[in-house]
Amino acid sequence: MADTVLNRIPLPSPVARKHWGGLAFFLFVISFIVWLFSAAIDWMTDANRLPLSQLIIQGELHYLTPDDVRNGILQLDSLGSFMTQDVDDIQHTLEAMPWVARAAVRKQWPDTVKVYLVEQEPAAFWDDEFLLNTSGDVFYAPKEQAGQAFVALSGPEDSSRQVLAALHEMQPRLQRAGFEIARLVLNERRAWRVWLTNGIRLELGRKERMERLERFITLFPEIEQQGKAIEYVDLRYDTGAAVGWTTDPE
Repeated sequence: MADTVLNRIPLPSPVARKHWGGLAFFLFVISFIVWLFSAAIDWMTDANRLPLSQLIIQGELHYLTPDDVRNGILQLDSLGSFMTQDVDDIQHTLEAMPWVARAAVRKQWPDTVKVYLVEQEPAAFWDDEFLLNTSGDVFYAPKEQAGQAFVALSGPEDSSRQVLAALHEMQPRLQRAGFEIARLVLNERRAWRVWLTNGIRLELGRKERMERLERFITLFPEIEQQGKAIEYVDLRYDTGAAVGWTTDPE
């Protein structure tokens, strides 16, 4: 009679059942945390749930309006939610606007963007196309928005601060003598040329500009006594001056 072979199938011990149960619970917890984290990210990045819907503008505005600022922000390709929008992007967009000198941007929970603006303060026209601020930096903005007739300045590249400083030096002295500067130019040879509002052009040359300006102020009463219309006064001499008279085309 043949022997019968029985295969023994081991049953999980209570210890093994407990081990697998703990592992399954651990995997469930991890999966739940991952799902919860993903759901939270989706919720926070959904612009419909945390939209940036309020704009607060601080700072004195003379050349910009709140609508200008709002429209400037809307130039961004897309405005994110409170959690995703980078305030640096808004800052750079605002500082690219013509009249904005500096911008500071921060978010305020739950839906607000707060913007603090410092506008450009124009001091002169530059090269008939641009403006200079009070620091001598060139910026572009519509000249008709400047609100007043500034002195027209021009000069070689990177000379804007030097030319503005020369205006601040010459203008007060001329004003005390009853003159006003309409235009001040530093040419490529670094020589100074001044147009006064009365139409007279002053040739000051490259050096001793203030001494030559004083000489013009001293000589002007004598020149004026000639009773002729003055076109220019050339002061590029050690003493005296050369005067050009306006000639009648007829």
